Amino acid sequence: MTIVMNISIAAVAVVLLLGLYNMLKGGSPNRSQQLMRWRIILQFVAIIAIMTVLYFRQG
Repeated sequence: MTIVMNISIAAVAVVLLLGLYNMLKGGSPNRSQQLMRWRIILQFVAIIAIMTVLYFRQG
């Protein structure tokens, strides 16, 4: 289960870095909005994964 947690955290980091790269090079604002939406979705998945791992480790 920690593999899912690590993958979800890495995915958030990758999308965040892509968004920063797009912003720094002066890329499309539409692309920035799309990356922001993906980051929010992936953060939600990462939080769910972390909470699930913590829940099952307590038992």
